[in-house]
Amino acid sequence: MTSLDETYSQRPGDAISRRVLAGGLLLAVGAVAIVAAIGLIWVGGTDSTTKLSAGITAGLGVPAMLAGVVVVLPASARQRLGVAVGTGLAGVGVYLFSYAYPDRWTRTADPLAFETLLVYGLGCAIALWFVFSAIASTRLRNNPQGTVSLEIIQQGETKTIEVDRSEYRSLVSDGGDPEQYLEELDRRE
Repeated sequence: MTSLDETYSQRPGDAISRRVLAGGLLLAVGAVAIVAAIGLIWVGGTDSTTKLSAGITAGLGVPAMLAGVVVVLPASARQRLGVAVGTGLAGVGVYLFSYAYPDRWTRTADPLAFETLLVYGLGCAIALWFVFSAIASTRLRNNPQGTVSLEIIQQGETKTIEVDRSEYRSLVSDGGDPEQYLEELDRRE
């Protein structure tokens, strides 16, 4: 665990700041891409070229947003790799869409709509699974499982004692003498 001094003395150019900036940028680009795709459809109407452009734009925006979430979180390498694989697969789905639409999309002898949506949906589902995994593990890493760690320095000797939260509250709730707490904690070891 990093010390408070290390945490609060980080410079704006540090790795965490760059990671948050990159993740925020990916989230913003993805959101702008989705809004731009909606705008294209709204302005361009039913033209197939407009629909193709909007589909590609929105199709790339969703995985960009999923990748942005994991870049911001303190995720493991496995989770980052899972999101990368999922977004890559979604990118293959976007490529299939650009290849198939409108000539081989539907109502043809060999339509590719189902296959395209399957690949894209599977890619987004994989990426989303690892996003949820990163979110869940972040919550678990920040939860000390109901214990409080006390580091006691007494006569040059350092001891670390873990106490249940309720036990800790009962010890310090009455505002008594700190020496009494230390003696009671020593008896419990």
